[in-house]
Amino acid sequence: MARRTRIKDLFKSETEAQYTVMGWVRTFRNNQFIALNDGSCLANLQAVVDFENTDAALLKRITTGAAIKIDGKLVASQGKGQTVELIAQSIEILGDCDAEIYPLQPKKHSLEFLREIAHLRFRTGTFSAIFRIRHALTFGIHKFFNDRNFVNIHSPIVTGSDAEGAGEMFQVTTLDLNNIPRNEDGSINYKKDFFGKQTNLTVSGQLEAELGALALCDVYTFGPTFRAENSNTSRHLAEFWMIEPEVAFADLHDNMDLAEDMLKYLIQYVLDHCAEDLAFLEQRLIEEEKQKPLAERSEMSLIEKLSFCLEQPFERLTYTEAIEILKNSTPNKKGKFQFPIDKWGADLQSEHERYLVEKHFKKPVILTNYPKEIKAFYMRMDDDGKTVRAMDVLFPGIGEIIGGSQREERYDKLLKRMEEMHIPAEEMSWFLDTRRYGTVPHAGFGLGFERLVLFVTGMSNIRDVIPFPRFPGSAEF
Repeated sequence: MARRTRIKDLFKSETEAQYTVMGWVRTFRNNQFIALNDGSCLANLQAVVDFENTDAALLKRITTGAAIKIDGKLVASQGKGQTVELIAQSIEILGDCDAEIYPLQPKKHSLEFLREIAHLRFRTGTFSAIFRIRHALTFGIHKFFNDRNFVNIHSPIVTGSDAEGAGEMFQVTTLDLNNIPRNEDGSINYKKDFFGKQTNLTVSGQLEAELGALALCDVYTFGPTFRAENSNTSRHLAEFWMIEPEVAFADLHDNMDLAEDMLKYLIQYVLDHCAEDLAFLEQRLIEEEKQKPLAERSEMSLIEKLSFCLEQPFERLTYTEAIEILKNSTPNKKGKFQFPIDKWGADLQSEHERYLVEKHFKKPVILTNYPKEIKAFYMRMDDDGKTVRAMDVLFPGIGEIIGGSQREERYDKLLKRMEEMHIPAEEMSWFLDTRRYGTVPHAGFGLGFERLVLFVTGMSNIRDVIPFPRFPGSAEF
């Protein structure tokens, strides 16, 4: 096949030169003007057809959704909306598309409808922009850590441990579910299973990353994780991606510094490399906001929200300080919170987190030193015996975007916490070995990748920022 020029590159190419382009027809007007897109950028290329000298049968096949190849000459555009256009000299249909049944007609489609045809939604302007930004963030994450000499660790997807201790895991098995082997007491005989024990899809790569950090010092994982949580909200997925750095010889303050540096780096990276896509999504968000009641509209545009997180140093305070602020806040006193704050120990909800960020401090917030009862077993106990060295990073419009902690490196205290939370030490002996053999202070955090993409794109439903969403009752495509 002839060498093609990407449309993105064509806009920067010399006019009066010959080029070959290939892509999908977005529209074909007046049997003369083709809007062609190949996914390399948001903008369509206008190709001008000499319809009087083009075969009528070929013209009928140039329909919305058809894949075509055009050879032609690039010239300065005479019309509005584009700087250059391609004068088509030959057109070849690579893939026909029946316009009468093609779901993506040249009109506005609802996001709900596009989720039903997720295999085709990449071809829309909104989703092509989202997934180019998702790619940029992926590359930016690897670049951030690589430039800081971190080592990427591929943590396992199939695991025999539950990192969070929550138990909401997908089981992995090759047992015949119609003829499950049993022990004498009636329990399942997992020794007959593929791995010889009960296994699940991972909820986190953190525990394995800790093993790497306690030899390589600075490591990170970036991979899929799974939660069998029966939640159908706009913020939850059953399959999602996590970025989880772990750093040896680091404390909670080092952890906060790394998280803030990383988030600011990634936001700046997208602003620098995805300006066209961000501008498109910002305009989409402005139009969407116009449909909302005045009281529900966002106070910041998409670019303003991103700049807000770049320009402000993140406010750092303890959970205890935050509880006092929330208890004495006007929304709490007037009963505006769905979940009122009346005492220390409450698990903060998104509405509380957003109040701290958007109303009280007007900057991103890092909360630290949470009650041990509402945090995981591996977090380092504070000297008061009541709190742990946890941290959550809170962003406008979304609430928690990062959760992390200084890890409990002391063997005896970790073992005690595991006993309190009924986590079997014998199954976690490999993890405990890191505290037996040359333990060191270390810290890390988890960034839900889709939460980050959601924030950066301004989308409101997490199912719209992952190519093929998995949630209760749905595993299409």
